[in-house]
Amino acid sequence: MSTTRRPRKPLPPVAPSAAAAWMAARGWQPFGFQQDVWRAMGEGRSGLLHATTGAGKTYAVWLGALQHLAQADAAPPPEEAPKVPNPRTALRTRRAAAPPLTVLWITPMRALAADSLRALQTPLPELAPTWTSGLRTGDTASGERAAQVRRLPTLLVTTPESVSLLMARADARERLASVRLVVVDEWHELVGNKRGVQVQLALARLSGWNPALQVWGMSATLGNLEEALHTLLPQPVPDTPQPPPAVLVQGRIDKRLEVQVMLPPRADRFAWAGHMGLSLLPQVVRSIEAAASTLVFTNTRSQAERWYQALLEARPDWAGTIALHHGSLGHEVRDWVERGLKAGQLKAVVCTSSLDLGVDFLPVEQVLQIGSAKGVARLVQRAGRSGHAPGRSSSITLVPTHSLELVEAAAARHALAQGRIEDRHTPRAPLDVLVQHLVTVALGGGFVPDALLAEVRRAPAYAALADNDWQWALQFVRQGGASLATYPDFHRVVPDDEGVWRVPDARLARRHRSNIGTIVSDASMQVQFVSGGRLGSVEESFIARLRKGDVFMFAGRLLELVRTQQMTAYVRIAPKGSAALPRWSGGRMPLSNTLADAMLEQLAQAERGQFTTPEMRCAQPLLELQQAWSALPTPSRLVAETLHTREGWHLYLYPLAGRLVHLGLAGLLGWRASQQVPNTFSIAVNDYGLELLSAKPVDWPALLPRLIGEGTHTTIGSGLEDEVLASLNATEMARRRFREIARIAGLIFQSHPGEQRSSRQLQASSSLYYDVFAQYDPDNLLLAQARAELLANELDMERLARTLRGMQAQTLSIHALTRPTPFALPLMVERFRERLSIETLADRLARMVQALEQAADATTGTHLAQHPVQSTDMAWDLPEGSATSARRTRRDPAGDSPRRARRRHGF
Repeated sequence: MSTTRRPRKPLPPVAPSAAAAWMAARGWQPFGFQQDVWRAMGEGRSGLLHATTGAGKTYAVWLGALQHLAQADAAPPPEEAPKVPNPRTALRTRRAAAPPLTVLWITPMRALAADSLRALQTPLPELAPTWTSGLRTGDTASGERAAQVRRLPTLLVTTPESVSLLMARADARERLASVRLVVVDEWHELVGNKRGVQVQLALARLSGWNPALQVWGMSATLGNLEEALHTLLPQPVPDTPQPPPAVLVQGRIDKRLEVQVMLPPRADRFAWAGHMGLSLLPQVVRSIEAAASTLVFTNTRSQAERWYQALLEARPDWAGTIALHHGSLGHEVRDWVERGLKAGQLKAVVCTSSLDLGVDFLPVEQVLQIGSAKGVARLVQRAGRSGHAPGRSSSITLVPTHSLELVEAAAARHALAQGRIEDRHTPRAPLDVLVQHLVTVALGGGFVPDALLAEVRRAPAYAALADNDWQWALQFVRQGGASLATYPDFHRVVPDDEGVWRVPDARLARRHRSNIGTIVSDASMQVQFVSGGRLGSVEESFIARLRKGDVFMFAGRLLELVRTQQMTAYVRIAPKGSAALPRWSGGRMPLSNTLADAMLEQLAQAERGQFTTPEMRCAQPLLELQQAWSALPTPSRLVAETLHTREGWHLYLYPLAGRLVHLGLAGLLGWRASQQVPNTFSIAVNDYGLELLSAKPVDWPALLPRLIGEGTHTTIGSGLEDEVLASLNATEMARRRFREIARIAGLIFQSHPGEQRSSRQLQASSSLYYDVFAQYDPDNLLLAQARAELLANELDMERLARTLRGMQAQTLSIHALTRPTPFALPLMVERFRERLSIETLADRLARMVQALEQAADATTGTHLAQHPVQSTDMAWDLPEGSATSARRTRRDPAGDSPRRARRRHGF
């Protein structure tokens, strides 16, 4: 696909147009990039618009579409409009006169779809009075869906999953061939995952039905723009007139983005990862109080729940004016919060990534980010929620949850100032998505294999799809592969007498339609009051850990579990003062490579004594102590530390490559070390480094250079993957990954019509298939895909290989310690949290930190009184992921009492 890049300097204004006139009537002046888009769309071009959040991307593409499609096709109005007897007749008349489905507007989130539709409807009365509009997502009411079965609107705002559902209809071509434009909003949210692949396959099919189809993507946070544009556009249909070159439009307008950091009164020299950040609660309260409206972003739902409760406890008078928003809350609750936010009725909303995206958050005055955003793109996206309009400045205030996040904050600002932002790459030919697409297309009128193969290869993710992989996918949907051929349920698609492959079984068709999509998560359970009223849903795996009477936090309330029944958790309000479990579901976002590189650059400056920003000066005591007791990792230096305690022999290593890479790297180094000298290692990782703990002594200064030096595998394809898989419990990890693949490929089903299956049932079913394939069909390509995704997604092999090569080029600096350094302590805590109860961990940390502070005072000449130990809310400051509760036994895994455990584990 040939492309051209629009010049950064705007072209001369286009001649007066309907779009420009519509904006002028509202006192708006179109930006140069908006005119560029209008001109390109008028020329029949496809493209990608990249502009800052709130710069006017939506109207750039939408007004261009209306000008190009609606205005150009509009018939001259009749001299006298016919009179209609009543509104119902008027509505039927307008629908009958409306053009067929012309524009598909695809968004990654259902909440964003509803918001988009409201914005897109605004210019319709003036620019496209005959056009109708509608919404098609999982939240669409049954009545509206029934109306869409009869006739689709001219503009349909929808999601990738709903597009696939439309394509699974027998009359799909008849209903969708009229589409002339597809707009993919927030392309950066889709390009790097299987939902984006799902969109690519849909676009390849739609462009086959209409070779003149225009495709436009919109994004605000992408680094690899040319690749993102290429990934969005299907290859041209052979033997048809070639479309004009696609265009990349970059909307560079003067939109100011401010990144501020909320500094603590004193940064702890010994901070441990995973704090909730509640020590800064008073400052956050003051910041919210001073602003008209605030979004408080957190990285996990448990953190959002805890902060919402903390704000209400600090300011009870804010009840009703602050709200909670995350993906597990019910649709009605989320919709109420979104409407209240847009109307300016809410003072603050504590949220997760559920509010990363949006169209019109104009009333939001400020954005707070609790903890590190872990990536520059995410930081920019969340900052753009404030000042969400052209010409308004955006700002975000970072609230560090521990001292090392001060360095992350400085690194994020530095990377942002240099325009460095993360790249996103499309998955390569995922076969589970292909298998699902084959069944979808078979339902949508059927297919002939050779013709469909050519169509699939026009999707960029499948451009290099091998013939053998294609034949395997055909056989898999026809009979389930070699090991499942005798089971009728896996004869999902078969050729008819004319050679057209179709789904012959209505029951299998219903089951497939109920499970279309690539979003795979733990089975969810509804949370409902015993007296009635639903609050939302949580993962079944969380509820499974609770017993009757346990108290947990959800939807901003303390709830007591009464019983579970048929995938529903019945609850009641817990008595005041009840102790809640500290954690429920929430992922960990690894540090991005862009932010990690910037962080190493900041540490290099600190090593030279340059503390030029407020946050680096605040972290200066920690960094100077790390340098005094060991060294600071830099782009040219790899720091390793060794320590002997009663627990064994420790190795600490700080590549700063993110927790996923560190997990694979720790397993690899431990495995390589055990090949040299038999030993057993315990592993702990965080975003900054890794720990290997062995019961036997290891001569790390002599061994480590050999483990990472020349002669070891450091490239993909050289045997590195086999070493990494051998070093970890790869079979179990691949088995978990296979469950997701089996769900997408249609081997197991999240739900049957009228039935919801538990995660235990799904895991049992997927494990059975995994074992059957491993024993009787070892060449099954879904097994190979599980292994490949494990390496790519859970262990980030490309980055791991790049990190290993970088480590070889660095100077290795090994330091023998007498006590943990500020960088080592967080890794110790990562390991402790898996073994000790909350009370034991809190007590032990308080003693450890006090002893370390005394040693630090002796080193720096300061006094312990200047550095009081922070112990407030210690139970809530457990690292995210801890599954222990205050009700669990206080014995450690060895069975010792707390007193004996403290003696045995102590320094």
